[in-house]
Amino acid sequence: MPVIHTWRSAGLTHKGKVRARNEDAFLDRPERGLWAVADGMGGHQAGHLASQMVIAGLDELILEGDFDEQLRQVRQCLHWVNRRLGDEMTVVANRADNIMGSTVVALLLQDKRAACVWAGDSRCYLWRGNRLFQLSRDHSLKQQWISEQSISPQEASQRAGANALTRALGAGDQLKLEILELEVRHGDTFLLCSDGLYNGVSDEALGKALSLHLPGIALEHMFENVMRGRASDNLTGVVIRQ
Repeated sequence: MPVIHTWRSAGLTHKGKVRARNEDAFLDRPERGLWAVADGMGGHQAGHLASQMVIAGLDELILEGDFDEQLRQVRQCLHWVNRRLGDEMTVVANRADNIMGSTVVALLLQDKRAACVWAGDSRCYLWRGNRLFQLSRDHSLKQQWISEQSISPQEASQRAGANALTRALGAGDQLKLEILELEVRHGDTFLLCSDGLYNGVSDEALGKALSLHLPGIALEHMFENVMRGRASDNLTGVVIRQ
């Protein structure tokens, strides 16, 4: 029985104005109901290869069975990639820059069910009823300080090491993923993005772009907004809507 695809999507990535190489990667597979963004750990050994390994692993999934089974396959794939990244680090263990890691945020959609799976500070947003919701919570020291010490985001940002990640693929033997499941409503629009995009644009501008009808046009507006600024990091986004 043929599958009816009700989701339209588009993905875009750019190295920005400062970085010499783009260490971001994305997956855009509306026919499978799977999308993802990965951000290689900047400044470390082969960050661009790490993000590509994450996306390639997800892209190889066949995704059979019901929603719960497909979600299990996504999680299993990311744990497998985490082990592969650990193996790659072992190969270059004698080098000073032997860290090879990546964030990931993935979105799985089937009928009325959705699941956001992530590790790191790449984000998943939902535009619903003319309101912007951040579905994912950053795995960073900054977010940890905000949550545990009840300090403001501004104060947390000023502390040394605020951007350090507390979770990422390749960061350790045991990968701890966070998962949020929700019921999809008519008119929902999702955004997956790396920190280079959301740090360079306001929530108001993100919402304004996501209110546009076509995913590709929405992304163009976001990227134009970021590129008018410093654009000091790689930026990547994927927009998904019915």
